[in-house]
Amino acid sequence: MDYKITSKSEKETVELAENIEAEKFSGMVICLNGDLGSGKTLFTKGFAAALEIDETITSPSYTIIKEYYSGEMPLYHMDVYRLEEDITSTGLTDYFGRDGIVIIEWADMIKDYLPEERLEIKFTAVSETKRVIKITPYGSKYEELCEAVL
Repeated sequence: MDYKITSKSEKETVELAENIEAEKFSGMVICLNGDLGSGKTLFTKGFAAALEIDETITSPSYTIIKEYYSGEMPLYHMDVYRLEEDITSTGLTDYFGRDGIVIIEWADMIKDYLPEERLEIKFTAVSETKRVIKITPYGSKYEELCEAVL
């Protein structure tokens, strides 16, 4: 089942991230998709703040992955937009199932490598501030999370 939410501001997008963070679990994988400027990094910043990460969150466009350990649990923030090689040689899939949480921006670019159980979130910009957010859970843990939050 898909869930659709309309966010009318950055604050509402951050609140969604905070609500999802409240239901977090170790091994969680969140896949973010959407055009440039649609809210992927903003969502990640909100999630990280709720996780009590005190470092500045930026999109890891050129480094592919940034690891944050200062919060309640580790956060592995990936941006696979520039990834051109076979991702099996990058070690990214080694993060799936690890202690902590994985958030992947541009996840649709590596869809063949994503874990079967995950939370997919697609951001569509409607205007300067308004976003339509489609959330798709894959697996019972993610379905339960959506039922609790949405």
